[in-house]
Amino acid sequence: MSDRTIGPLERPLRAVRDSGRKLIVPYVTGGLDDNWIDVVHALAEAGANAIEVGIPFSDPVMDGPIIQAASVRALERGTTPQSVISELAGLDVGVPIAVMTYTNLIAHAGYHRMAQSLAAANIAGAILPDLPLDEAAEWMAEASAATIDAVQLVAPTTPDERLVRICEASKGFVYAVGLLGVTGERTEVASSALVIARRCQLVTDLPVLVGVGVSNAEQAVTICEEADGVVVGSALIRRLLDGAGPEGAADFISEIRLALDQRWPAGE
Repeated sequence: MSDRTIGPLERPLRAVRDSGRKLIVPYVTGGLDDNWIDVVHALAEAGANAIEVGIPFSDPVMDGPIIQAASVRALERGTTPQSVISELAGLDVGVPIAVMTYTNLIAHAGYHRMAQSLAAANIAGAILPDLPLDEAAEWMAEASAATIDAVQLVAPTTPDERLVRICEASKGFVYAVGLLGVTGERTEVASSALVIARRCQLVTDLPVLVGVGVSNAEQAVTICEEADGVVVGSALIRRLLDGAGPEGAADFISEIRLALDQRWPAGE
């Protein structure tokens, strides 16, 4: 590992990874309903190692129909970037929170202003899936100055040389996209998810988490044979859209937590 500063998202994720356990980062759409903050608390208590909170956007290019439906519901309730950030401000659930949204929203507010706003709300990281590394210098500089870990994504088709550069630039963790296409539940693990995790592990000491298509505990275990952890989005959001609430969300994440801990106990 280099002498670079380890940020507020990476530090706890790295500590869990180094203890021998695997990581779970569930995704929740901010402003989805009146009790979405209760869901965040419940996920942390169920064993999540960080929470990814989506700031709804009207044109979410990476998101499949389930998360798009959640974004529409949140937007129809009047959810805005600032309302999500305000509700997260000062929230202490014992694990770091990262926001996920799209460049248009961040750029509209201004990179400096948004980075400072996230920092003031005690948010640890940010994920902008539509901001390529070649265009990310300004945002990453502002995020770094505000001590926000700017997570970078790598796709199954990312060439080796570019993959190295993305991994070197990423903060917090490396988000390995498990398969081409939008987010959504899948009936089986794509072989590309295992391949991209393995490729990342060869070039970085950052925690490597696979997202997109992680739908249940069995799939999480399979992916974690190569990855340090998983990001779980659509499968959780579907349950929330169906009315599962905080308790149902916690039950789902607890299943994954238990399966991973049985396979990889701490200290082994």
